[in-house]
Amino acid sequence: MASEAFEEIVDTFEFLEDWEDRYRHVIEMGKAMEPLSEAFKVPATKVDGCASQVWLMADVEGAGPEAIYHFKGDSDAMIVKGLIAVLRALYDGLTVVQVLETDAGAQLARLGLDEHLSSQRSNGLRAMVERIRTQAAGVAEGV
Repeated sequence: MASEAFEEIVDTFEFLEDWEDRYRHVIEMGKAMEPLSEAFKVPATKVDGCASQVWLMADVEGAGPEAIYHFKGDSDAMIVKGLIAVLRALYDGLTVVQVLETDAGAQLARLGLDEHLSSQRSNGLRAMVERIRTQAAGVAEGV
């Protein structure tokens, strides 16, 4: 399952054949994202396992399995901020159950990110996906 916003990224990546252009596009997506307020850049929102500083904050509408998942995020690294924008396109607006059902690895592989990110960036991306899944699971279970 992938959102319309994520499908647009897939289409753009198919159009942009050069990886430098794709990286530029991801960075531009990050620049276009509203920055996270400094008040939310706290240990509770910080994602461990990322080489750069990364903060993700869930913003959920409703409760239980049908709650709608939204999140905000930020990073001190432009490419990582762009990856947060990609994850927002993938997950934003889904129910928490749909978030849990989404195979992020398979969806991100459609962009070729698995082949073109450094191992540190890949580990950080996995840590962000895990944080999102943990947040969604907590809401789905009513925690």
